[in-house]
Amino acid sequence: MSTTVLDVEAVRARFSALQRPFVFLDGPAGTQVPDTVIDAIADYFRESNANVGGAFETSRRTGELIDNARQAAARFLGCAKDETIFGPSMTNLNFMLTRTVGRELLEGDEVVVTRLDHDANVSPWLELAHDLGIQVRLADYDLSDLEEQLTERTRVVAFPWASNALGTIVDAERICRLAHDAGALAWVDAVHYAPHGPIDVDSIDADVLLCSPYKFFGPHLGLASVRRELLDRWRPYKARPAPGYETGTMQHELLAGFVAAVEYVESLGWDAIITHERNLGQRFLDGLPSKVRLYGLPTMEGRVPTFAITLPQRTPEQVAQHLAERGIFVWDGDYYAVEVMKRLRLRDGAVRVGIVHYNTADEIDRLLSELRAL
Repeated sequence: MSTTVLDVEAVRARFSALQRPFVFLDGPAGTQVPDTVIDAIADYFRESNANVGGAFETSRRTGELIDNARQAAARFLGCAKDETIFGPSMTNLNFMLTRTVGRELLEGDEVVVTRLDHDANVSPWLELAHDLGIQVRLADYDLSDLEEQLTERTRVVAFPWASNALGTIVDAERICRLAHDAGALAWVDAVHYAPHGPIDVDSIDADVLLCSPYKFFGPHLGLASVRRELLDRWRPYKARPAPGYETGTMQHELLAGFVAAVEYVESLGWDAIITHERNLGQRFLDGLPSKVRLYGLPTMEGRVPTFAITLPQRTPEQVAQHLAERGIFVWDGDYYAVEVMKRLRLRDGAVRVGIVHYNTADEIDRLLSELRAL
């Protein structure tokens, strides 16, 4: 295990948003951002605001920014910079990319999704099924069930690297290999994994991987990596003059914030982030009152520090409201993890506690104290 120590107080000093008496355990729906991200967005508007393709200085600066953003994306994802695509959100990108691959799908072709998926990696395929007559097969949590769903008609295996509801991490490399052995594309939703560990598209051999910078301390954007040969083969939905797979003018100011977010993560290093989060997650598990029901793995092995819980005699909404009134921010409901909640028969969803590296041991203790008092 790494012995790298994260100076969490120094980290928190880099976030103006954290200089308030709130406990932000809502990171799975969007993290707070360091001041460098905010400054980068503002500086772009002050100094470089222009569209691309012009002969003048601000347009040239914007072109350089886009190239810098692609380089940062390539570093973050472990792919080539010309394999990166930006969009308004992961969901938006996924609808565009699934619609694009849909040009190659035929009636009766099959796509396998999982019960762990966020609906952003399910509904796009369901819409293609509605339009094209393809079949969407639903695999359970374990790999053996996913393997059983694969047939000679499987064209895509879409799965999450980590569950946004339960925190479960899957063996992404193995699932990609199973997909390829079946002659299918491996389509990875890395949105929830991205704030918690390093991504290497080439290492896991993913064909398509998507994530959301606003989940890893950046602005509201979508980011994807698509294998070069697929980009060369597919015909994207976009305006004709637009280069690559972006549909038109990009959100340049947010790209500046994205570069700053990647540089922020790089300044800390994954070893320090993972060690700190693991310690906080174990502290939460060790102190969880017996009356609280935990859904998902009961240890920090095989998971990120995201926890779905329920309490007796209180709805998730009531628990979240109680905590919010005391300055502790958590989520309730299904958080778009539709199939997970169906499988667990949680009609009202669950309370979600999402720990990231800027949280502290005192904040976890404060949450646990409130849960004991409920």
